[in-house]
Amino acid sequence: MVVKAVEEEKVLVQGNEAIGWGAIAADCLHFYGYPITPQNEVIEWFARELPERGGRFIQGESEMAVMNMLVGAAMTGTRVMTSTSSVGFDLMQESLSHSAGAQLPCVIVNVQRGGPGGGSTQHSQMDYLQVTRGGGNGGYKNVVLAPTSAQETFELMQLAFYLADKWRNPTIILTDAIVGQTAEILERKVLDFGPLPDKDWALRGKAQQKEGKRNISFCGPMRKTFVITDLLSSTWLLAVKELGEKWEQMEKTEVRYETYKTEDAQLIVVAFGYVARVSRKAVDMARSEGIKVGLLRPITLWPFPYDIIREKAREGCKFLVAEDNLGQMLWDVRYAVEGRSDVGFVGILDRHNTSPGGMILPGRVLEETKKMLGV
Repeated sequence: MVVKAVEEEKVLVQGNEAIGWGAIAADCLHFYGYPITPQNEVIEWFARELPERGGRFIQGESEMAVMNMLVGAAMTGTRVMTSTSSVGFDLMQESLSHSAGAQLPCVIVNVQRGGPGGGSTQHSQMDYLQVTRGGGNGGYKNVVLAPTSAQETFELMQLAFYLADKWRNPTIILTDAIVGQTAEILERKVLDFGPLPDKDWALRGKAQQKEGKRNISFCGPMRKTFVITDLLSSTWLLAVKELGEKWEQMEKTEVRYETYKTEDAQLIVVAFGYVARVSRKAVDMARSEGIKVGLLRPITLWPFPYDIIREKAREGCKFLVAEDNLGQMLWDVRYAVEGRSDVGFVGILDRHNTSPGGMILPGRVLEETKKMLGV
């Protein structure tokens, strides 16, 4: 990755606005969306900014309509995205599954709110399992990126479009209302992640295709051959095999994470999103008391950084999972540890109060680290 340009030295933005700036930096000028709390700032930003840049903003009649618009635009090879929140993301699953099956690159931002169901309009981290396990039918995989600041939101948006095009696969940005609605200083750097393959698969009309041949997009048994045959199941299995091999390669090559003071740590806190920032402060508080605690922050929630956790567990390190839900990433950490070490948990019931503004604070994370280490 290299920095291609810095448009402005510094600007003050909300995390939700950083989504828009990141999309523009990635040359995405097509956004289709539907309002829902707590990501309405995203919709407002694109509605205001895209027309001035020659882009296209459409507010659909529902999240289902919006996701189908993404399918149509992605088929043409256009960089396209949407944003939503939790219950809206639910409604997109059928078309998201289709996009994965038809190998259509697009970016979906989910600014999480409380659930299950309608739940709350307030912040949470309750969609982890849904985004990392597919959400729709078929067992498909999407790269899931979890920013922890406005700056990282901006940069991961650019990475998301690159990965979507690289793998011909939907990519998800999973953020939360605290990250999304916190105002911070942003440096608008345009990033270059390297060359991408030609989109010779895109639907652009046969006059614009090599040799004048028309492309066809399928998500089904005839996708590989485009002809009617009696061997539909065989053709479908070839398509599934191709997808499986691609997702396996993604899992091997796209793992991203950040470590903080983990070299000599006796206990490592594992956290993402706003709770990762909280946990970093807890680590500093612990270190100031001479307690050897570190932080592991998954940047990709899928693929998940199993190997580094497995390695630290074999060294005898304990783990504390901190996430604003009832325990979802907790499953992945337990799986990685393989029973070799203790795994503690700080979750949504550990918020500092039960009001809508309640959140997990550093003191509670520190308290649990001390309890697990017996200090």
